[in-house]
Amino acid sequence: MKNGVYIIFLLGLLLLNACKEGDKIGEILKKEHPNVLFIAVDDLNNMLGVLDRYSNTKTPNLDKLAARGIMFSDAHCQAPLCGPSRASLMTGLRPSTTGIYGMIDDNKIRSENPATKDIIMLPEYFGNNGYHTMGIGKLFHDHAPEGVLEESGGRVKGFGPYPKERLVWDGYGTADREKYGRTSTDWGAFPEADSLMPDHKSVDWVAERLNRKYNKPFFMGIGFLRVHVPLYVPQKWFDMHPLDSIKTRPYRKDDLNDVPPIALQINDLPMMPSTEWAIESGEWPKIIQAYLACISYVDNEIGRLIDALDNSSYADNTVIVLWSDHGYRLGEKGTFAKHALWNSATNAPLFFAAPQLPKGKIMDTPVEMLSIYPTLLELCGLPAYERNEGISLVPLMQDKEMDETYVAITTFGMNNHTVKSDKFRYIQYEDGGEEFYDHRYDKNEFANQAENPEYRKEIERLKRYLPKTNVQWDPNSSYTFQPYFVENKARTSGSDGSPIKVIGAPQ
Repeated sequence: MKNGVYIIFLLGLLLLNACKEGDKIGEILKKEHPNVLFIAVDDLNNMLGVLDRYSNTKTPNLDKLAARGIMFSDAHCQAPLCGPSRASLMTGLRPSTTGIYGMIDDNKIRSENPATKDIIMLPEYFGNNGYHTMGIGKLFHDHAPEGVLEESGGRVKGFGPYPKERLVWDGYGTADREKYGRTSTDWGAFPEADSLMPDHKSVDWVAERLNRKYNKPFFMGIGFLRVHVPLYVPQKWFDMHPLDSIKTRPYRKDDLNDVPPIALQINDLPMMPSTEWAIESGEWPKIIQAYLACISYVDNEIGRLIDALDNSSYADNTVIVLWSDHGYRLGEKGTFAKHALWNSATNAPLFFAAPQLPKGKIMDTPVEMLSIYPTLLELCGLPAYERNEGISLVPLMQDKEMDETYVAITTFGMNNHTVKSDKFRYIQYEDGGEEFYDHRYDKNEFANQAENPEYRKEIERLKRYLPKTNVQWDPNSSYTFQPYFVENKARTSGSDGSPIKVIGAPQ
């Protein structure tokens, strides 16, 4: 009997030691592989307090996030439209590689497309490497493909809540209602309380899960619906931005007189308010006021989210990334929309905060949202994914000597590309039409210098970065809200279900 008790005692000690060793291994694992808080904000441009570019902006929580890490002021999306932009970021592949130039159902990103059929999407890669993956809200175009997240909070459909009577803009404009879709571009104070907004509930969902215990690192994604139209948030956020303090955006009525005809076709957005209409109606300051109110609202929700992290046991061991899927024009270049290859449509915020990164640093190097995937892998100590077409930004953030020349490439429709360098922007359209802007003297891109011989050397240099692979449209991807893109897809064999073909870029 004594021997039996002794054996049990020894087994208990061994088990206790094993548990302690397991705890040590768990702690090592947590240190080597930090958690990830992955924050997507829809349609957020760079009118942020931390950049001090627009006096009316109030973003105290985004400013605090910049102070605890790095903010890239010159980050650019891979497509100025949410569906293809998010598909690119999540697959790690360029739109020109996949043919996903327009909207696409989350579950069809990986259907018969040869480029994506076996791709490992960003959250999946973390799941395959020992992470518990969770998410809520708009992460992909809708929410997320089935099975990509282990735990999903889903997404409230649409971009409500909506008032009974919609204000100002009917959503069609001058568009042919039988051929093209309706947008939700209107604005006003609604509803009465933040708690009635889907984004508020998404933060509550994440906060509750940050109070749980996990036996492995987690990947937590949250996708905010605002600042996407309709620009409705409670009145208190409008009150922060008095109408008499609003400054309109840089605009010239003759601005587009020097761009190629195809640029005008792409910018033909009949369902969106035009800048001339906004001037004539007196609504321009009201639209900007509503956009700023939405920024302040979502900034407050981001503050609640970061507070929830800081009050959890994961505060010191979590990588934070915050990004937006594209910029947003508020009257620049003639309209209120993204949908363009100009800077106001492609430039969007990008933040990183992690234990191994500098704090309070703003970097003006041009970078791509495509780099988020490989950057997170390196920050979390995971092996690189060889299919990623973006590059990790960790060496750049850590000020390591690099041979890289950093540029950002955005694609909108097949064979329409822009290359942004530290000083210049070059655009080439499918028919060979060109635009070139010198940001040292023309940050608003008013003067197209493509025909100026003084810039020929720089134009030729940037042309070398244009994608060499330009596949035809994925049959499951489309954009039916705009005449040019309906026709652009119709001219490709990929649109009728035939195999996607690779076509060279125009020379």
